[in-house]
Amino acid sequence: MTLGLFGALLAALAYGAATVLQAIGVRRAAALPAGTAVIGRVRAGWPYAVGLALDGVGFLASVAALRTLPLFLVESAVASSVAVTAVLSVLVLHVRLGVPEVIALLAVGVGLTGLALTAADGPAVHPGPAATWWLFAAALLVGVLLVVGARDRRRGGALLSVAAGLGFGGVGVAARLLEIPSPVWALGTEGLAWALVGHAVLATVAYGMALSRGRVTTVAALTFATETVLPAAVGLLALGDRVAAGRAPWAGAAFVVTLAGCIALANRAEPGEGHEAREVGTTPCSGAGESSRDRPHWRRLS
Repeated sequence: MTLGLFGALLAALAYGAATVLQAIGVRRAAALPAGTAVIGRVRAGWPYAVGLALDGVGFLASVAALRTLPLFLVESAVASSVAVTAVLSVLVLHVRLGVPEVIALLAVGVGLTGLALTAADGPAVHPGPAATWWLFAAALLVGVLLVVGARDRRRGGALLSVAAGLGFGGVGVAARLLEIPSPVWALGTEGLAWALVGHAVLATVAYGMALSRGRVTTVAALTFATETVLPAAVGLLALGDRVAAGRAPWAGAAFVVTLAGCIALANRAEPGEGHEAREVGTTPCSGAGESSRDRPHWRRLS
């Protein structure tokens, strides 16, 4: 279990740090005068590229963790990347956290510790070829929700958030089931690999559209809840994920505490821009007429 836990924690650290670096990179590039050459913008925005690389590291680490750890533990650990972002925002951007955010950070730490102590490690029980078709069906559902949400002006933000959560959850389930063949390029013939890619693409599009429709806090909370709870249920009911004997109540409580802490910290998933703006001597990348709900927000694949 030690290597799996290391992978889950590495994923949370990588995703959390990536959010901060991408925010800094975009703001520095956007702060350059109009007409600045592309190469100049690339040089100024180098933290963004590093953030993308960390997103890749986080994804690979989460996939590695899912080889041996149940979905309810790995998905909770990955969702806790908002806690990493909050801490780094304090250390790097000097954002001030209030008492509720500090309590939420402690809750995430306690909850993850509880999950780690109650989860039983082991590979997933493969339900057979039907699992691949169920994942493709789930991807179709995500696509339908994406289309409906894009057209619905009243409830579009919520529908797109749920679609993103389902998509990211589908990525987790597919990664839990996927066995890396030898040679590795044989993945191109694996239905689970294509289901994973499909879920990832649809989820990323849905999440980006959701952020353009609703508040960051609401979108992040709905997405976190959907992508954490549903895969956990699938893992326990269909994939053989297990809780250590006699620890089910503790595991349930730890799961709820972790998820609640992550949702409470969702409003810190985008670092504050005040200090960064002063640091580079410019204004943030959001326009003068932009509200907090319109500012960019970056999402990890897991």
